[in-house]
Amino acid sequence: MNKGIAFAGNILIDKIKMIDVYPAGGMLCNIKSQKTGVGGCVPNTAINLSKLSGGKIKIFAIGRTGSDASADYVLKKLTENNIDISGVIRQSDIDTSFTDVMTETKSGNRTFFHYRGANDEFAPQDIDFDKLSCDILHIGYALLLEKFDKKNLQYGTELAKALYNARQRGILTSIDVVSEQSQRFKEVVSCSLKYCDYVTLNEIESSNVSGIPLRDSGGNIIENNLKAVCKWFISQGVSRQICIHFPEGCAALSSKGEYRQQPSLCLPKGYIKGTVGAGDAFCAGILYAAYNNLSLSDSLLTAVSSAACNLSSEDSISGMKEYIIASAMHKEYPLRKEIKLI
Repeated sequence: MNKGIAFAGNILIDKIKMIDVYPAGGMLCNIKSQKTGVGGCVPNTAINLSKLSGGKIKIFAIGRTGSDASADYVLKKLTENNIDISGVIRQSDIDTSFTDVMTETKSGNRTFFHYRGANDEFAPQDIDFDKLSCDILHIGYALLLEKFDKKNLQYGTELAKALYNARQRGILTSIDVVSEQSQRFKEVVSCSLKYCDYVTLNEIESSNVSGIPLRDSGGNIIENNLKAVCKWFISQGVSRQICIHFPEGCAALSSKGEYRQQPSLCLPKGYIKGTVGAGDAFCAGILYAAYNNLSLSDSLLTAVSSAACNLSSEDSISGMKEYIIASAMHKEYPLRKEIKLI
């Protein structure tokens, strides 16, 4: 591979507020600090991948923003990280999307309040497939791209059609999904799977799509179900790899039948500054491995290490390290014991 990776989808600003505790309804909490950072699939995953690769992978951003100061900020961050923004459309009649991220200082748990803004105007026709020159197209987040989530009589959804169009041009496809409380997962996501080469989801998303539970009543990962969920995704047509990630680790299955589990890193007290964008950092690790044809075991180790880098910062991109440093983190920090290494 030498053409690079294109990221299409959500572009937004994260307004990160560190709070002492998430309050019950009608109650008050204290904001300890606040900062602005990039957010959404495109900036988070693209910038993390650029940092991980040391700028050696060509990366393209595709999406929509407003013409406001928030757009200036996020586009500047993209260009500073050697990302081609020629595929980003700026419109003057709507604001750039943003998310208020409430992060508890002690636990790192976060809650999102999202303004959809310009992302709701991003449509499949904004991707010029005839001019798209890349090895992999990653689209995210499904369920948060209104015009991609719409039904299509032939393909199921407009997202599925977009993935089909990319594949017809010899481009490998990849997706991830936003975690939301709704009943739309199976309806919107499942019809896209047969047009996907790579799918990367967390345990909540993959369980909602497959219908197979991955946590028990005590909140523990049901380890025996991990492979079953992976098999379900492959049976739906995912052509290369399904990967499921969760705080305790991850599991993946290739279409050739190779299965791996990988615990995450056991990080010391005080290391975790926030969890914003951890899933995107994980996904960047998966795509880095795919682009460089790493083994499945190396792919998962790269991904959990990338997520660990992310956790060292309050925002979604500042913690990422270059591959040679990130991939060696397991030598510094032990693996967690909740999930077996397979």
